[in-house]
Amino acid sequence: MSSAKKTAYKRQPPPLALRYLFGIVLYGVARPVARTLESFGRLESIFRSMTARRLRSQKSSNPFRGYVPTEHDVFVATFAKSGTNWMMQIAHQLAFHGKGEFDHIHSVVPWPDTKLMGPMRGYAIPLEDSCVWQASPEKKRVIKTHFDWEFIPYSEDARYIMVIRDPKDVFVSSYFFFVQNGFLDPIVRSYETLLKLFLSENFPVGGSWAVNTAGYWAERHRPNVMIVSFKSMKEDLRGTVIKVADFLDIHVSDKVIDLVSEKSSFEYMQRIDEKFRVWKIMPRKSPGPMIRKGRHGGSSELLTPA
Repeated sequence: MSSAKKTAYKRQPPPLALRYLFGIVLYGVARPVARTLESFGRLESIFRSMTARRLRSQKSSNPFRGYVPTEHDVFVATFAKSGTNWMMQIAHQLAFHGKGEFDHIHSVVPWPDTKLMGPMRGYAIPLEDSCVWQASPEKKRVIKTHFDWEFIPYSEDARYIMVIRDPKDVFVSSYFFFVQNGFLDPIVRSYETLLKLFLSENFPVGGSWAVNTAGYWAERHRPNVMIVSFKSMKEDLRGTVIKVADFLDIHVSDKVIDLVSEKSSFEYMQRIDEKFRVWKIMPRKSPGPMIRKGRHGGSSELLTPA
């Protein structure tokens, strides 16, 4: 039975008034403040404050606090724009033998991080909701997070899949998603400004790529931790599906592997992009595509070799 038939959770976007308020704050307050600070060369101070506030919130109000992972849990942990949805699709489809249907990926995949994101609260099925793994033939469900390793609850019973992508490609994907089509548009005017932030510890979406990646890499020797490169996923998708299935102790036929591979292909996921997109946080601004190009080595769109 598909997950959609078993999942009662219905995602509810923020009230219209809250979304208008968020837009007013971003464009009416944050934008002029950012422009003024930028003219004095002080723009990064905003992001230092954001980083400090984010770290305080993660330490004091970690949404994973008190949660003990179980054998049903498959964590997909990545730095933002590193192939998160792609790996979630692979793991979810494996858990449902290629028949994991959903109206939106976060109707079946918890994302506890959003509890610290204001307008994004309620964006995903709650961590405590067990209906997805109960409906799964493998009794497994996927949990998404962008947190650094130190903020993720660890248990020998659970499985952890970490996806690492070339940071140049992460940056380019982040620019198109968060600046051209996202909430950073009124604050960050150029990719040069975003690049400076990306190379610091004050990148507004997740902090330091280097710190995040080093934390994941240090755990690679654990038997229940799997490191996957975005490059290897691009070069051999079916091989990646087989490796993930083996790691999750899921034994299925070649027919199921082929079905999961087909449903995890770029072409298939691009066709159902609306099932992965974020909702409209601001009424008059439509979010950009979640599945844009999915390229490896395509950073020349914005970056020179230097």
